[in-house]
Amino acid sequence: MSNNILRTKVIIWCSLLIALIFQAIPWPGPLEMLRPSWIILIISYWILALPHRVNVGSALIVGLLWDLVIGSTLGIHGLVMSIVAYIVALNFQVLRNMALWQQAVVIGLITVLAEFIEFFGEFLITDVHFDAHYLWAGLVNAILWPWMFLLLRRFRRHWHMR
Repeated sequence: MSNNILRTKVIIWCSLLIALIFQAIPWPGPLEMLRPSWIILIISYWILALPHRVNVGSALIVGLLWDLVIGSTLGIHGLVMSIVAYIVALNFQVLRNMALWQQAVVIGLITVLAEFIEFFGEFLITDVHFDAHYLWAGLVNAILWPWMFLLLRRFRRHWHMR
C-alpha cells in the first residue's frame, strides 16, 4: 500500500472520528433541535469525493460506532448511515454535477429521511414519540453543506488525496 493511500485512509477516518466527537458533544436544551448531523455531512462528502475509498461498509462501521458512543440501540444508526450512504453512492455522479445549493437541498432531504428512519427504528424497539423539532436538522445540514463541502474539498486538495 503506497504512502499516499495510507495517508488518505488515515485522514478520512480521523475526520469521521472528529465528526463522531462533534455529534456526541451535548448542546443546551433549546438548541438541541438545531444540532447538525455532522456524521451525515462528512460521510456524504467523502462518498461524493472519493467513492472508491468510502462506501456503505464504512458508513455502517461509523453508524455502529455512533450507537456505541451515544448509547443508543445498537444497529439503528448503523442502518441509518448505511441507507444514507447507499442513496448518496447510488446517485453520486448526479450529485457531483449539481450546483452546490442543489446538493445542499438534497443533503437536507436525506437528513430528514435519516431522522424518520431513526425514529421508526427506535419506535419499533422502544416507546418513543416523534418530535417534529428534530426535522430542523435537515435545514441546518442544508445550510452547513456548502461550507462543509468547500472546507473538506480544500483539505482534500491540500493533502493530494486520491
